[in-house]
Amino acid sequence: MNSSDSPSDAPKAGRNGNVKKIVLFIIVLAAAIFAYVKFGDALTLENLAAQETALRDARADAPLLVFAIGFLIYVAVTGLSLPGAAVLTLAAGWFFGFWQGSLLVSFASTSGATLALLFSRYLFRDTIQAKFGDRLAKFNENLEREGPFYLFTLRLIPLVPFFVINLVMGLTPIRTRTFWWVSQLGMISGTAVYVYAGAAVPSLQELAERGLGGILSPKVIIAFVILGLFPVTVKKIMAAMRKRRDAEGSVAN
Repeated sequence: MNSSDSPSDAPKAGRNGNVKKIVLFIIVLAAAIFAYVKFGDALTLENLAAQETALRDARADAPLLVFAIGFLIYVAVTGLSLPGAAVLTLAAGWFFGFWQGSLLVSFASTSGATLALLFSRYLFRDTIQAKFGDRLAKFNENLEREGPFYLFTLRLIPLVPFFVINLVMGLTPIRTRTFWWVSQLGMISGTAVYVYAGAAVPSLQELAERGLGGILSPKVIIAFVILGLFPVTVKKIMAAMRKRRDAEGSVAN
């Protein structure tokens, strides 16, 4: 028997794996704390409004670089579950316009959500289990019954916070790839509405002073109404399709 096949190597490999997890856990936690302390106040409308001219100049000088930096910032905020994603979404609409802003927020938010899922699944499982264990049973039950459509429904209805979905889903058996594409589809409508609201803002200073309520034009109000009705409509359509499928299955039997 080779030394590499020794039974004592199994516990050693397990210990090494645990050490790696602990080190990675500390790194991620330190990064989250540093980012929050260093940049938490920077992601407010007031602070962004104060940098409005500098932001416009930077975009004019290096649009691709600014887009890439904005993408990475959004991924970091959502991946580390930091506050400020809603502000960044509005700011992206104002800064990049509707189409570019939607592209950035859509893919960055999904990438960040997937990153948070992986952190939850491989690093913070015990902590999140202790905090959200009561919700996990319901998530697993609904996920088993409805499949990926349950995640799609959660993404449409903003009753459950964005970060809670990411963290709790990390404890479910859902595949990472499935989580990514379902989240991508499920968040498109909400992303589009918030980016559209941001794109309608003439300046960040006005948005900071008046708040979202001060810029609600009839078109933006209609968009938010549609956003509210959309998940209900989709759920009814899917329920009707499921009922029809079950009826056809019972007839066939």
